[in-house]
Parts: sequence; structure tokens; C-alpha cells
Amino acid sequence: METMEDMETLLGQGRQAIGLIFDPDSFTENKVGAKTFDDPDFGPGAVVGTAELDGKPVTVIANDADAFNEKFPVVYAGVIGMEEAYKMAQAVYATVAADAAKPKAEKQAIVLVVDTPGNGPGKTEEIFGMNKATGAYQLALAEARIAGHPIVAMVIGRAISGAFLCHGLQADQILSLDAKFGTMIHVMPLTSISRIVKKDIEVLEKLAEGNPVFAAGPQFFYRLGGVEEIVPTIEAMRATVIAHVAEVRGRKANGEDDTLGPWGRGALGAERGGRTVRPEVIALLEKELDAVASKYLPGAA
Repeated sequence: METMEDMETLLGQGRQAIGLIFDPDSFTENKVGAKTFDDPDFGPGAVVGTAELDGKPVTVIANDADAFNEKFPVVYAGVIGMEEAYKMAQAVYATVAADAAKPKAEKQAIVLVVDTPGNGPGKTEEIFGMNKATGAYQLALAEARIAGHPIVAMVIGRAISGAFLCHGLQADQILSLDAKFGTMIHVMPLTSISRIVKKDIEVLEKLAEGNPVFAAGPQFFYRLGGVEEIVPTIEAMRATVIAHVAEVRGRKANGEDDTLGPWGRGALGAERGGRTVRPEVIALLEKELDAVASKYLPGAA
């Protein structure tokens, strides 16, 4: 039997990762709060449910790379399609609803197990509103985070493009397995950037050698503040996720919400030398806003 020490990658193995991260045999699929997902054909690429992490219940949202959505042929290999995004959003809102009356310290954590090569932008999905589905999932996570739910994303494989925007970047903190396990993080491949910015691919490849904005991989995203911690071994995932859920909960209890989520990652990236211009741009924008605020914002001095 293959052990964690023998495993070379978790690419395409979201379900296996659930068994490695959470308490043994504690995962109940398709049940979150009062919500039961009883249609097996709806969003089959999305794995949602409730598990225990160090004895405490958590909501789990992951990808199933072995699933294929027959209604949308572009949804396979972990792609987050329109149904998958809505299913994931429903799991988040079910968590929020279940804990609506609880104080922040008791809000159930949400753990995202991330391994997705992107969204499913087929013609049908674009017509029906793929952007609305992914936007709904992003909004759900943002609302849960603001409501006090600790949200930690664990990248076990691919975290790419718009799918990572909705399934990861709204988390309080993002963790990633080391690049030696095949993990890949980037918002857009260089070939696409080349077409958009009208630069030769060779120029971008040169920039990607040292500039974290153009480079791909968890180590570069770490410099940008996007990854809070790189997990060195598969075996260490569980303890690391437990620790960061506790850390996030503690920061929220202390009113340190600005150190978490997208805003916190920006500040962390500046500290690590990956986003050095960001503070200057923010200061300039705030200065310009202050100059005109009295004209447009009611009550502004």
C-alpha cells in the first residue's frame, strides 16, 4: 500500500486529499448544515460536505478530477463549471445559515481543497452566465469570511485562472504543497498574457525567471503574499491546516480581519518584497480620493 511518504503528487486526487487532511472516516459528503445535495448529476465535479478537523466540524469544498459533467463537455479533470460553482456557493451559504446565530468564535471553519485547471468556458456556459456562477461562489466566500468563518485554502495540485479566483483567493489564508509535488499556481499562462499585452512570449519568459508577477508556481506566489505557507510534505498538510484554522480564528477574535483575506495578502506581499509598489499606489489613490471626497461622498469633510 502506498504511504504518504511514497506519494509524488496529489494532482487529480482531491478525494484522496480529504482523507489525508481531515479526521479519519469523518467526511459526510453532500450534507452541509440543513442543506442536502441529493442530485448526483448536479455539479459532479464539486465535492462538498462536512468533516471533522481535530475533532471540530468543518465544511469541506474540493474538486473531483475523475468526475465528468455530461451536460457540459468542457467540465472534466477538476474544471469548475457553472453547476460546480453554484454547488460550491450553496455549500458556503448553508454553512453561514447554520451558524447565523453563533458568535464569531464558534463559526464553523471552511476548508477548500484546491486542484483545478480552470473554469469551463464553453459556448453554452458563456451564454447561460458562467461569470455569474463563479461570481456567486466568490461572493459567498467573501460573505462567509466577513461573517467570521475561518476559511483556509489548501492547494494540492493546480490553482489556475478564474477557477482559483473563486475557489481559493477569497480565503483568509492560502497554503500550498511544495512545487516538488507538481503544484502549479498562476492566474494566466504566459501564452495568454502574450496575446493580451502584445508582447513576445520570449520577453515574458525572461521576465518570469525572476519576477513573481509573471512567474508561475507556489514559491513565486509566496513572494507575492498569496501563499501564507508552503507545506513541505504531504504528511504535514493536516497539522498545517489545523494550525492555520486556529490562527485565523484567533485573528478574527482579536479584530485583526485586515491581516487576512485579499487585503492581508497584499500587505504580506509588500513585506516579502514581491509587491513593493502596491503601498505606493494605495497611498496615491487615497490622496487623490481625499482631494475630491467632499464632492462625491456624503458626510465627507
